[in-house]
Amino acid sequence: MKKLFLFVFTLLMSVGLIAGCGGDQSPADENTSNQESSESSQGDSFPVTIKDALDEEVVIEEKPEKIVSLIPSNTEIAFELGLGENIVGVSDFDNYPEEASSKEKVGGQELNIEKIISLKPDIVLAHASSAHNSTEGFKQLKDAGIPVLVVNDAQNFEQVYESIEMIGKSTDKQKEADQIISEMKEEIEAIKEKAQDIAEKKSVFIEVSPAPEIYTPGKNTFMSEMLTIINAENAAADLDGWAKIDQEAVVEKNPDVIITTYGYYTENAAEQVLSREGWKDVTAIKEKQVYDVHSDLVTRSGPRLVEGVEELAKAVYPETFTE
Repeated sequence: MKKLFLFVFTLLMSVGLIAGCGGDQSPADENTSNQESSESSQGDSFPVTIKDALDEEVVIEEKPEKIVSLIPSNTEIAFELGLGENIVGVSDFDNYPEEASSKEKVGGQELNIEKIISLKPDIVLAHASSAHNSTEGFKQLKDAGIPVLVVNDAQNFEQVYESIEMIGKSTDKQKEADQIISEMKEEIEAIKEKAQDIAEKKSVFIEVSPAPEIYTPGKNTFMSEMLTIINAENAAADLDGWAKIDQEAVVEKNPDVIITTYGYYTENAAEQVLSREGWKDVTAIKEKQVYDVHSDLVTRSGPRLVEGVEELAKAVYPETFTE
C-alpha cells in the first residue's frame, strides 16, 4: 500500500495535479517562453541565457560539469543526451536508467537543499510542476550561486520537445537534443501511418490511479494525444487535463478498452478492474479488454514516451501493432 501511495503522489506531482504550477501559463505562453533564448554570437559557447518555464532569464556562465536533476523526466532526458557522468544528484523517485539509482538522492516531496548545495552543482534542473512549492529552496540555491533552470511542465509532444531542447541548450548538448527530437518525430509518424489502416476506432479509458480515487487523462494531456496518434478515442475527452472521475461516470462511458498504468506498483491491476463491482456490463470488462502499461513509459515527459505510445498501440490494437 505504501508503494502504491508513493506512486500516486509521484504521478500527481509529475503531471501538475499537486503543485499546479503550470496553471498560470497557457500552452501558447509556454511555447513562447521556452523557445526564447539568447546565446553568445558563437552559438554553442558560454555564457548562455535561457528563459525558463517561469519566464525567468537563467544565466549559465560555463558549460555545466556537475548537474542535479529534481524530477525523473529531466533525469531521463539528461541521460539520453549523454550527460550521465555529469549528473551528481537526482530525486528520490528516479529509477531510470539503472545508473540513476546509484546517484546521490536529494529528496522527493521535500528537497534537501543543504545536500544539493554540498554537491556543488553547476546547474539544477527543476520542473514547473513543483516549482511553486519550492520557491524558498530555489532562492537558497540561487543565493549560493547555483543556476536553477525550471523546465516546462509538458502537456503535449511539442512541449516535450521543448523540454529536451531547453536541457540541451543549457548543457551544450543542442546537437544531441535535435537528434533525439528528430528520431522521436520519425517514430511517431511511423506509428500514425500504421494506425491509418484501422477501420474500427476503439474507445479507450486510461486509469492512472485506482479506485476509490480514480484519475484519468482528459483532453490537453500528452496521454490523450497518444490515443489520437494510435487512432483511438479518449473516453474521457470531455474532461480537461488530469481529472478525477467517479466510477459511475466510467461505467456510463462504456469504453471498449481500459488501460491501467499502476501495475508496477500494485499487484494484479488489470484483474482488480475486471472484478470491480458494478462494472460487469462495460464492454471492456465483458470482452476482457483490460491491460496494464508501465506508468513510467506513458507519464514521464521524456524520450521514452514513444515507447509508451507503442505499448498503448499494442494493447488497444494488437492485431495491427503486435508483430
